[in-house]
Amino acid sequence: MTIATQEIPSDGTIRWGIVGTGRIARRFAQGLAHVPHAQLTALWSRRAEPAITFAGEFGGEVCASFDALLASGIHALYIATVQDSHADYAIAALQAGLHVLCEKPATINQPQLERVLDAARAAQRLFMEAMKPPFYPLYRKLRAHLDAEPIGAVGLVRAGCSVPGVPDDHPSLSFEHAGGALLDIGIYEMFLAVDWLGAPLEVQTLGRLGATGVDTFASLNSQHEGGIAQLFCGLDLHGKGDALLMAKGGHVTIHEPWWNPSRATIRYTDGRVVELDEPFEGGGLNYETAHFCELIRAGQMESPVMPHDKSLHMIAMADAARAALGLKFAGE
Repeated sequence: MTIATQEIPSDGTIRWGIVGTGRIARRFAQGLAHVPHAQLTALWSRRAEPAITFAGEFGGEVCASFDALLASGIHALYIATVQDSHADYAIAALQAGLHVLCEKPATINQPQLERVLDAARAAQRLFMEAMKPPFYPLYRKLRAHLDAEPIGAVGLVRAGCSVPGVPDDHPSLSFEHAGGALLDIGIYEMFLAVDWLGAPLEVQTLGRLGATGVDTFASLNSQHEGGIAQLFCGLDLHGKGDALLMAKGGHVTIHEPWWNPSRATIRYTDGRVVELDEPFEGGGLNYETAHFCELIRAGQMESPVMPHDKSLHMIAMADAARAALGLKFAGE
């Protein structure tokens, strides 16, 4: 496919397209209103009626097909579909000359992600997994504070989330769509471990599979370059939690829900206690979107905050955990 080169207007406005019109697409569109010089231009969904309703609320042209969306004059595509389709949509968009922001998990396994990244390099286009926590004001403030008043190198990360009561027909429980707790929820915890501790060296996993064949609970102990992580994720127990970062000079609690962070407490070994409170606006997805737009304008192919290696380390952890549970999806 011929690579299209869409010139960015003089005012820097980035024209966005969305594939998929579900809950996360709505959050993205709501957040886009808080991003300067960014607009929703076009969208497409397999079902026309929800797409028309979506466009009526948020704007944008409803395209007749995915190919029409790629050819609609957009600069960037946000992929908001079920995760088994992420890789195919991302590769097609990159080959069409578009920059791609893909909802987590970027793909369902490491070989798929490597193919996507190969396509991004070949097309010289920006690709980023939409992992929201590091772009929140609280997370950035916490990083800055620990740079200025360190607790030392973080050596243990503990985090988890479990949400019961998911409807039986929800994609999270769908084997066909590569659902399960590890990819739907655990990928957040894996990010936190990789972000503070580096590449995984070993992953030990205990868990269980549910009636639909996907994992409904998993507990991970992982060894990283910088320390150890204790993580859990589930779809059959209730456990919305905080996150703990431990170092020699103190520890940090990112209060729940840590994946939409707004409060953190830092406790130093000398007795000092620092409270950080940073509310967020626009639902939170707007921060990663604004970062992505800035990268496009700067001609960057990779985010320094959410680089490709980080996504590769995260999906490697998920692959190892699924292998331990005996969970293999179609085509793997």
